[in-house]
Amino acid sequence: MEDRIEDRENISFKITEILKKKKKVISIILFLIVLTLSAFLFKNYYYNKLNEEISEKYIKAGLLLSSEYKEQSKKVYEEIAKSKNSFYSALALSNIIENDLELNSDKILELFETVESAQNEKEQKNLVQLKKALYLMKISKEEEGKKILDRLIKINSIWKEAALEILSQN
Repeated sequence: MEDRIEDRENISFKITEILKKKKKVISIILFLIVLTLSAFLFKNYYYNKLNEEISEKYIKAGLLLSSEYKEQSKKVYEEIAKSKNSFYSALALSNIIENDLELNSDKILELFETVESAQNEKEQKNLVQLKKALYLMKISKEEEGKKILDRLIKINSIWKEAALEILSQN
């Protein structure tokens, strides 16, 4: 019984000695953990705040559009599309196209490239490419549009059926 108590005291003594010797290392590790956690929380806060600002701009652009301020609405939608927000940039581009806010097809194709590069998920990129193909076919660049649709079919995208349907209608 006394041996057990002595062993516990011995182990306790050894642990405190190790902690005293490694005080600097433990302090540095704890500091790095706190620093990493703080950086993560700041990054998360920053992206949430940025996303909130972009959502407010999106709402503003919609209000401008419904109030017939098309030019101002177009500028805000373009700003959102160029922000490379994976959610709102695609929506902004869709609104520009659906409401004929931009008539310059080269500018719209540039926006497609920007929006596509903002997408993190493969199928989101494929959806943007499907929309791009539809737009290309709309502006009489059917061969380019068909190439994109063929690629979506070949890679077996979840948009394969939609691409096949579009090709069968043309």
